[in-house]
Amino acid sequence: MSEQMIILNGLTKHYGKHRGINSLSFSVNKGEIFGFIGPNGAGKSTTIRTLMGLIRPTGGSAAIFGLDCQTQASVIAKDIGYLPSEDSYYENMKVQELLQYTADLYGKNCESRMFELAERLNLDLSRKIADLSLGNRKKVGIVSALMTSPKLVIMDEPTSGLDPLIQQAFYEILKEENARGTTIFLSSHVLSEVQKLCDRVAILKEGKLISLRSIKELREAGYKKVSLTLKKPVDRNYFNIPGVANYAENAGKTEISFMYNGNITLIMDKLHMLSIEDILMEEPSLEEIFLHYYE
Repeated sequence: MSEQMIILNGLTKHYGKHRGINSLSFSVNKGEIFGFIGPNGAGKSTTIRTLMGLIRPTGGSAAIFGLDCQTQASVIAKDIGYLPSEDSYYENMKVQELLQYTADLYGKNCESRMFELAERLNLDLSRKIADLSLGNRKKVGIVSALMTSPKLVIMDEPTSGLDPLIQQAFYEILKEENARGTTIFLSSHVLSEVQKLCDRVAILKEGKLISLRSIKELREAGYKKVSLTLKKPVDRNYFNIPGVANYAENAGKTEISFMYNGNITLIMDKLHMLSIEDILMEEPSLEEIFLHYYE
């Protein structure tokens, strides 16, 4: 039985009439990279802020390292690297000063790790926080969360604002951190990002947990989105086969889209018989996968 680093037990947070999170129960094992995914507004940040002891739950409980997230938040924080979705920094500090301030708060000498991470993420330590772009501010948060070599890293939408090359460097850093034994919990609304990194994922929608599965299971249930432009219209019953979902067509029945999860030979045989002008097969967006879950 794996040791559990994070345990949520019926965790609930209501904001009056506004939706928060509703009775979330799941656990994160020591040493895994765990993805917490859902569209914007699903409740990911509310969950993370509750885990960090920044807001109080309405009901249920959460524990990290076996310690209660509310009553022992300050003890837990010593071994966590945290990246919030939105930063709030001392604008007049230089990057290096701010990171050194973080290291001092943790009581650790992080200088060599700070320089290494800054170089790999192409972060200029001599610049003032106030002068940084959104992407560079995100890099400051990443370095701050990782340089103390924490037991657990919690990151809320870590790659928003990062350009693709820096994202790739960030993924490599996270994998190395995990190989050293660090447990990583990250939220995202980008499915492909989660599939690259994570061992398991919890899928959240409208404050509720709708699925908890391994990436292997998610891939095996991996839908493809098929978009067709046809020279001649086709009746929708033509695609009335197992594995087709979310079927949509234009009025002339010449532009068709659907999600497919099934025998690839079967769908290719069906497509082969049609008079096709254009075809696109791609990974569906998270929103399209959610739509399927809710059907």
